[in-house]
Amino acid sequence: MNKELIINVGSEGLDLALLEDKYLTELHQERTTNQFTVGDIYLGKIKKVMPGLNAAFIEVGHEKDAFLHYTDLSPNIRSVMKFTGQCVAGTVTPEQMLSNFEMQKEIVKTGNVKEVLNNKNQILVQILKEPISTKGPRLTCEISLAGRFLVLTPFNDSVGVSKKIDSAEERKRLKVLVESLKPKNFGVIVRTVAAGKNAAELHQDLLELQTKWQNMMRNLKGALPVTKVLSEMNKTTGILRDLLSPQFNKIVTNDVKLAKEVEEYITRIAPEKKDIVQRYTGSVPIFDHFGITKQIKSSFGKTVNMPNGSYIIIEKTEALHVVDVNSGHRSTMDGSQEGNALKVNLEAAEEIGRQLRLRDLGGIIVIDFIDMKHQDNKKALQDRMKEIMESDRATHTILPLSKFNLMQITRERVRPEISIATAETCPTCAGTGEITASLLLIDDIESDLDHLLTTHATVKLYCHPIIGAYLRKGIPSLRMKWLFKHKKWISIQANENLGLTDYKFFDDNDEEIKLE
Repeated sequence: MNKELIINVGSEGLDLALLEDKYLTELHQERTTNQFTVGDIYLGKIKKVMPGLNAAFIEVGHEKDAFLHYTDLSPNIRSVMKFTGQCVAGTVTPEQMLSNFEMQKEIVKTGNVKEVLNNKNQILVQILKEPISTKGPRLTCEISLAGRFLVLTPFNDSVGVSKKIDSAEERKRLKVLVESLKPKNFGVIVRTVAAGKNAAELHQDLLELQTKWQNMMRNLKGALPVTKVLSEMNKTTGILRDLLSPQFNKIVTNDVKLAKEVEEYITRIAPEKKDIVQRYTGSVPIFDHFGITKQIKSSFGKTVNMPNGSYIIIEKTEALHVVDVNSGHRSTMDGSQEGNALKVNLEAAEEIGRQLRLRDLGGIIVIDFIDMKHQDNKKALQDRMKEIMESDRATHTILPLSKFNLMQITRERVRPEISIATAETCPTCAGTGEITASLLLIDDIESDLDHLLTTHATVKLYCHPIIGAYLRKGIPSLRMKWLFKHKKWISIQANENLGLTDYKFFDDNDEEIKLE
């Protein structure tokens, strides 16, 4: 599979399109107005403790206070708060890390937020979910710093290895290796892409994460709530960090500065792939050149068509998405009903898996597949859906088909879903839903002709084919009546690009005559 990342830089920010074998599978947007990105770390201000909700509202600079639940406090929240206070006061230096810090007693899982945060003013938090709809950001105090191979978790001493690494021997090797490298009072999660990497590569990644932690400590010194003390990297480098693999063969952007930054980043993390970065200089917009605009228009509507004539319909509510699978009129022409249903459902599963990633849909997704009776076919559909969604980085759960052929999927939502309007304003009514009375259209044309023929020897009329046919119809036709009246022949040209009530006049040089 060949992967390409196409980056369009515009006045409002970045649009990043991930192509897999030229097929659009992910679309990310980074807007200059978005100040709250998953992974950003803030020194927040505790505004209100809500024992009834077992949560607190924290000010981090958003118009809506952010939400912090007790379960997101971290077992070591007392250590986090004490160390944060020392950093703000300047009693610890970045070079000291956490090695000499005396960890505090952990909080109990079933405790109440009032016991921990009451009478406190500031707290170190990390964005867990971006602001969505009318809700402010969701926060966590379990700080984590993500690298390419490792995730550093301060105030923790455990080492975890990604479950997606199948080999038990490799998992054991990585765990032993990382345990020998990590500093005291720091936990580490080994990511899937670390499989097969040597000690030098992992150690280098760990050193970069430690430097990131030290920079955060420096930013904390003397800080007052509310302050952003560490920014997650931008979406471009974040995607490259998570997805860069041997299948990546092209990264193209239309911005000189960004192309240089991406090349420098790739040179640092994967020098052998630095040549894949290219700058686009064509006159056609970059997304049009790579066929992305057309794919966006065909993929983000309410109805999404599939090659065999079947289609899916996607409806949404605040926390629920419903997907209806329809066979269409061309996909049931041969074979048994059960066989056709399985064929359509399998194709729909592939498109639905792509749509979940492309639109970044989250919450509960209910899919109404075409009815199938055989359990083997239902099992094949569920297995296929699981296989398709293996490449989805969002946490998700897929439940078996119910007796009504409904499949339920839960998918983590950490950012607002991408919603792109694919409908365009009607050129005839300009979006009003109303057009000029057709009864008066011919009167308007004749009035304009009366005016123009006094100053132009030749006038050509361009109009919609239906209007053109009407003007030529009968004996005598309206055009013949115009000939008798003005002693001039009016050439009528049908133009399908014109709206039903639109028309234009041109002179003998084929230049448009502007009507005042």
